[in-house]
Amino acid sequence: MEEIVVGEIFTLSDESDQEQEVEVLGTMNVEGAEYIAVGFVEDLQKETDEDIDIFFLKVEDDGELSYIESDKEFEKVSAAFEEIMDEQD
Repeated sequence: MEEIVVGEIFTLSDESDQEQEVEVLGTMNVEGAEYIAVGFVEDLQKETDEDIDIFFLKVEDDGELSYIESDKEFEKVSAAFEEIMDEQD
């Protein structure tokens, strides 16, 4: 996969082979590893005050994306993303 940019839209398949379009909301480097934050395009297009679900994916060395499986890793990435969003406000 080429360099991932904010605003890029692509399709992910879940464990049950359901496909969902997601949009890249942010990229971040945490402890030397690259991650992206994505949200479902369908949720992002709705005009609502409700929170949207944000998912974090790790960008592997070969450019492939993988799900974060450890709670500890998820918490680090989530905190880093929150910090980035706070800086932009």
